[in-house]
Amino acid sequence: MRALVGFVPAHLDLFKLAFFHKSTVTARDYAISNNERLEFLGDAVLSTIVGEYLFKKYPNSDEGFLTKMRSKIVKRNSLDEIADRMGLDMFLASYNQTRLSKSMLGNALEALVGAVYIEVGYEKTKHYVIQRILRKYLDIHELEAYDDNFKSQLLEWCQKNGRSIEYRVVAKYKSEKRDKFKVAVFVDGVKYGTADDFNKKSAEQLASERAITALGAAMTGGEMPAYEEEADEA
Repeated sequence: MRALVGFVPAHLDLFKLAFFHKSTVTARDYAISNNERLEFLGDAVLSTIVGEYLFKKYPNSDEGFLTKMRSKIVKRNSLDEIADRMGLDMFLASYNQTRLSKSMLGNALEALVGAVYIEVGYEKTKHYVIQRILRKYLDIHELEAYDDNFKSQLLEWCQKNGRSIEYRVVAKYKSEKRDKFKVAVFVDGVKYGTADDFNKKSAEQLASERAITALGAAMTGGEMPAYEEEADEA
């Protein structure tokens, strides 16, 4: 744990709890036996730290730019990727007897930030997040130029080229005891991308990204390709 956070925690059980997923817990005290409460706290703390970091780093940027940058950093996919690079999958595998999913990584990262905050307070948590997470695992300048609003890109292309576009929830099911949505995007009545997520807007973004990939050359003036159904998620 010291290698991960840079110090020996006084409350080691709290840090272990950050990696206990709810699917592993069967005890009666369920609410305090998994990482969801720490995840809730860490999400709020991380958002505040990232907001302050961006506010100071870009003193001349407007609220819209700062909001987009914060969203790029704290969105689920970004946190999942950062957590994977940090090696949090090894901790999750050690503390859980369940099949690991990608979403568990970002959740564990938020829970870890929550544990650090309880242990050392805001200022030291801010130092930890900035030095050992943001500056170590993010290229902030690359992120500036990266447009991750795939739905907006796809909508704009469809409008410019007279294409119809529609998003549909094609399935709703339970996963990790939560509702999960399968969303499909149709261009001119043809399905070009599908995606599953716990949040419909996130699923629409991922489906749009897949649709853009599937459309490929059509978006630069080529022919509209035939759609090939993606394999369902395991």
